[in-house]
Amino acid sequence: MTLVPGVLILIWPDGTLHVLAVLVGLYLLTTGAFRFVSSFAREGPGERLPELLLAVLYVLAGVLCLRHPLQTVAALSLVVGIVWLLSGLVTLHMALAAKELPHRGFVLAAAVLGVVAGIVVPALPSESARALTRLFGLWLVLLGLFETAVAFAWRAALRT
Repeated sequence: MTLVPGVLILIWPDGTLHVLAVLVGLYLLTTGAFRFVSSFAREGPGERLPELLLAVLYVLAGVLCLRHPLQTVAALSLVVGIVWLLSGLVTLHMALAAKELPHRGFVLAAAVLGVVAGIVVPALPSESARALTRLFGLWLVLLGLFETAVAFAWRAALRT
């Protein structure tokens, strides 16, 4: 179950990114539709309009994702890059501020890696998305091979 998707991702990384963008678009459209319907259940003053506006925003974002899937991938890469940059900066501050932090060198290295990734990914969003897709596919293949080996080992152990 893990090996096959990993191989497919490695064979078709661009197709995988396209499918991801379409799934995000469909998610946003569906969420917008549910928010639109739920806005009519609101009874309090001033509750219906914000919910309707949010529903329209979700639907518009979903349509944009479906019309421009490569831009969706770039936008998702940008968000991931910003999260990694902020996470790396916070971790870096923590590692520098806490002098008695165990394994401080590893924490500093992880922080620097997060900051670097947070700079590279937004600078090259499409290329980064393709690279991350390939790494994810490789991870799934390795995990699938490991799970297969464990399953055969358990099977052999149960037979003896």
